[in-house]
Amino acid sequence: MIKLAIICLVVAAVAAILGFGGVAGAFVDVAMWLAIIAAVLFVVFLVLGIFAGKKASDALD
Repeated sequence: MIKLAIICLVVAAVAAILGFGGVAGAFVDVAMWLAIIAAVLFVVFLVLGIFAGKKASDALD
């Protein structure tokens, strides 16, 4: 997902250089949403991994 956000930012930069401001703005918005979703998913899976690790270590003790 981060890879898609970076690709969107590159396309936005190229579009801005070529003078397509509306398209560039749209791609920047898409890149921001993808980065936010990726960050939220990272935090959710990090928390789930921590809790799963604690349960596994409790079961081994």
